Amino acid sequence: MNNQRIKRITICFAVFLILMLVCTVISKSVYAYQLPMVSTLSPEEKYVEHTVEAEGIVIAGGERAVTYFPNLRIDSVMVHVGDRVEEGDVLLQIDLTELEESMAQKREEIAKVDLQINTILENQALEQQKKDLELARAREDYDATARLEDTYVGRAMEDYVQAEEDLEEDPGDDTLRDALQSAAYGEADARSKRDEAVKQAGRKVEDILMPDQASSDLDIAKMEKKALSSQLGEYQQIIDTQGVLTAPFGGVITDVFVSVGGRVPDTAVVLISDESLPCQLKVFLDKEQKKYVGLGDSVSIKLEGKSSKLDGTIDYLSESKSIPGSYEALINLPEATGIPGLSGTITRSDSGEKYRLCIPPSVIYQKNDTFFVYVLKEREGILGQEYYIDEAVVKIIDQNENWVAIDDGILSKDSKIISSSTKEIKKGDVVRWEEE
Repeated sequence: MNNQRIKRITICFAVFLILMLVCTVISKSVYAYQLPMVSTLSPEEKYVEHTVEAEGIVIAGGERAVTYFPNLRIDSVMVHVGDRVEEGDVLLQIDLTELEESMAQKREEIAKVDLQINTILENQALEQQKKDLELARAREDYDATARLEDTYVGRAMEDYVQAEEDLEEDPGDDTLRDALQSAAYGEADARSKRDEAVKQAGRKVEDILMPDQASSDLDIAKMEKKALSSQLGEYQQIIDTQGVLTAPFGGVITDVFVSVGGRVPDTAVVLISDESLPCQLKVFLDKEQKKYVGLGDSVSIKLEGKSSKLDGTIDYLSESKSIPGSYEALINLPEATGIPGLSGTITRSDSGEKYRLCIPPSVIYQKNDTFFVYVLKEREGILGQEYYIDEAVVKIIDQNENWVAIDDGILSKDSKIISSSTKEIKKGDVVRWEEE
């Protein structure tokens, strides 16, 4: 009886242990089923390549300015930036109504200047007549003065000769001797008086013969008339051509400096590409792109409307003045390639450096200024060995669209980095690992 009881107890205990084992297995399975399933990857040794792609626009390799008569009002402008023009194509139309009014005004100004010139010439003629008359009178006065004074000198000489003869007849007469002396003085005074009178008369003639004071009035008036006549001639040329400005050569309009209702500047009206020079592709690079593009570097070029790519080099590279913080690059295009205004794209690939630890950018997370990854670790749990999530801070040393190079530190090539999870995870979470 006791043996049967012991046997039953033993059987019951065995059944109990089996039930406990089954419950444990079921419980562990249920617990494990509820855990997130994660996949992992390990860092790889890779080259971190960099590909720079930048868009730009084709510009003229050189430009030529087209000028026109300044200050004319513009009635219409026929071209815009990017238009292709041939020699003889109309660029703009001048307001002929205002031009004709300006021509009438110029004619009035010329008439006024002509009147001023004629007045100056008439006044000069009158002054010359007056001067000629004064000169004639001065010469008459000179001749009359010379004749009169010579007469006085002659008489004084006669008195001297007579006094000398009288003294010869009576040498001892003191009165006659005094008379001779007085006659000698008289002759000398007459000669001196004659010389002074003739000199003064001659100086009057010399004064009249002196050139008149210089005056620029006539020259200024003639210059003004010449300028007005030149402007009137230019206006007439415009009228003869119906007030249109045509392209002196063919090319693409690269800039327009006039507008309807405005006036023609004294500089360029438009700029037209110089087709004797090859076009250029102008692109802008940001600071990050500038790290991988340098002067003289080779690039691949794709122009709008072209199926094939071109090879080129960076021929100019400098910080942009129009877009602060960016860089301007110019690539010379082959001759007869590209039209100003079309778009284009350059591509440059840099093989980069080889790094020992590289991971996809999708596995990296950021908190403030710190970057980290989730890694899979193993520990002893209540149900035995289990996997859990930990965080590992990483330092990025290089990256591209596909790979991020990290500095050697916490991670190694054997590290298991979480690449995907069926549920949202955080540090410390227990997970299931889907081994590859």
